[in-house]
Amino acid sequence: MAELLKKMSEINAVSGNENDIRNLIIAEIKDNVDDITVDTMGNVIAYKKGSDSGKKIAVAVNMDEPGFIISGVTEKGYLKFKAVGNIDPRKIISKKVVIGADKIKGVIGMKAIHLQTKSERENVVAVSKLFIDIGAKDKEDAEKYVKLGDYVTFDTEFMQIGSNVKGKALDRSGICTSLIDAIEKEYKYDTYMCFLVQREVGARGAKIVSHRINADVILSVSSAETADMYGCESNAGVKLGDGAVVNFEDRTIIADKEITEKMIKAAKKAKIKVQPQVLMPQTSDGGAMQSGADGAICLSSSVPCRYSHSPVSVMSLDDINSMTEYIRLFLNKIGEMI
Repeated sequence: MAELLKKMSEINAVSGNENDIRNLIIAEIKDNVDDITVDTMGNVIAYKKGSDSGKKIAVAVNMDEPGFIISGVTEKGYLKFKAVGNIDPRKIISKKVVIGADKIKGVIGMKAIHLQTKSERENVVAVSKLFIDIGAKDKEDAEKYVKLGDYVTFDTEFMQIGSNVKGKALDRSGICTSLIDAIEKEYKYDTYMCFLVQREVGARGAKIVSHRINADVILSVSSAETADMYGCESNAGVKLGDGAVVNFEDRTIIADKEITEKMIKAAKKAKIKVQPQVLMPQTSDGGAMQSGADGAICLSSSVPCRYSHSPVSVMSLDDINSMTEYIRLFLNKIGEMI
């Protein structure tokens, strides 16, 4: 698992630029499914035929990550950029990045503190005030290496720390790894394993896939920010290492309560570690998939993640494994529950 997770994390897959991660996913799953479709947006829909075609079951994860896009070059050779997706600008100053297909190295910079105004020191600096330094002499020199529209991601080395891992984009890498592992098993019903694009800019891929497959029931899998770190006022909330999160509700979906309760009960009986949660602050692709086409029964689950949408995040390998087991349980038991 850790080896695949490392490959996932170190691939660059900013929303709209998912080619490399898509190729890796297809290579990993092609021998364990009956058909793979890549739609016009770039979503991967892997079909696995079951012994009963009476129901269509789907599991959905996103494969993109937030990042940046080059929007200009100054006369002095600094690169201007805009955010793609939701990233806190307080977390990105002085961080290493890679740019474009050639993976040009750079660092996100801003004026040194003794050159800043009082307002700049006391307030969150806007992305428009930041720049990327690639060591270019001037604009002409910089344009030899980068161009307008090049994507930018954090340059973070993946590392295992005991039963945890740290790296970039673990929020999408962990859930993709869980689904890939779950695909290896056989299931009763026709199943669609969906790896979605452009979640970080508005669940765009999910909207297309929901119409294409028109599933009867969907499990939407995302990541969940943990509340077990320094500075959180309460011990309540998601904890790293306590298993897969089962959501009754997030900001985009109200999950089917009766089936969610049945899944929690079944998970505990199967000794799968789960964390039931209500009113999660995160969003997911679930809302777009639930309301697409003819509508669908939708459940929501997440893998705990610390520091998501930042240069480095932390996940538990045990939680990723719990999610794999939970997906397998869903695919084996959901036919009895609907």
